[in-house]
Amino acid sequence: MADSTPPPSRKQQKKANRIAIVQASKRPLSEEELARLERKTRSLQNRRGRKQPAIMPAKLARTSAFAPRRKGLITDSNFVRVYEVPGYSVVEVRGRELGSQHRDAIYALFRLPRTRVTIPNPAYRPGTLIVPTTTYYETRTTWREILKTMGRTEHVNNLLSMLHIFQEIQQVSLLIHQGRSIEELEKIRKARANSMLADTRGVASPMITELMWDGAQLDSGITVRYGSTVLEMIEKAHLVSINADVQFRLNSDHAKTFWPFIDSQPNFTYIDEIRLAQLTGRIIWAEDTTSADRAQFRKECREAFNDMKQAGGLTDWREEVTGFGRNKGRRYHYTHASPRQLEMDLIAQGAPDLPQAGHDPQGVPGLSDR
Repeated sequence: MADSTPPPSRKQQKKANRIAIVQASKRPLSEEELARLERKTRSLQNRRGRKQPAIMPAKLARTSAFAPRRKGLITDSNFVRVYEVPGYSVVEVRGRELGSQHRDAIYALFRLPRTRVTIPNPAYRPGTLIVPTTTYYETRTTWREILKTMGRTEHVNNLLSMLHIFQEIQQVSLLIHQGRSIEELEKIRKARANSMLADTRGVASPMITELMWDGAQLDSGITVRYGSTVLEMIEKAHLVSINADVQFRLNSDHAKTFWPFIDSQPNFTYIDEIRLAQLTGRIIWAEDTTSADRAQFRKECREAFNDMKQAGGLTDWREEVTGFGRNKGRRYHYTHASPRQLEMDLIAQGAPDLPQAGHDPQGVPGLSDR
């Protein structure tokens, strides 16, 4: 977008949309109707013209549950870790550590069509509290289509590696907490410190409950059935759209970690290194973190932003030094390669200058743009 017409902030966007909706309405609207129409309008304005995007729950795009590496992952079945990105997600992983290859496989599945299936519950008995039906989501496709979706070579060897990755995902149970406000996150921390289950809503199950395939040929059919965790997130959580073409073109594991967060935040124009560290499961200013560790992480961040630019996700980026003395930090400004529909409309209308768009308020968890 041209420098003369910076995008409006989220607050300005919401205010302008509400005024336009009220003026266009032929009757008074309730607050619920206004909220629905505002949401629809904002979604249309935030579109970036992505081709076959990966549409997924926001908590899977803005999580640190996937380590930024492919090798050296912890495979111990007793593995348990809580991953927290303040203001966005608190996810507990049990069974093994997940890496970049697992993230890409899951994102590929969310790029493909899925079907909602409801079947009679065999455990149902009249007069009991057991629900009469069971609902789940599943994706029916072929090995060739999955490999094509991920931009990988359509070869039998890749088919076998994908099968191995899906089976590893089956071993993992995710506990996804619905809370993301400051109060709810503190409640989770206190409950964990007391070895108690946090008093917040959540759901736990394997992401993939069943994996069925017709054969080991590229055109053999495959059915992936998702667990209640995915069902809960799809039907009750906020969905976001990710440019999967860029995701699968990235080479840097850190870029694969940062891109879903950046691409799912339409109003952000920069991100601080503290947030980037949280997305990788690090605390960059921890007592045991040395200056050499921070220097290495910043190098990995620069390589990741260069990778996102080369992959076509960003047109430009720059690094800003923040703070003073020994507490100097880094802030990464970036320009998205695909302008939003709202921004293109402003250019076409010759809109006047507006205050700079929003950013990631990492210092105040829970107040971020969602």
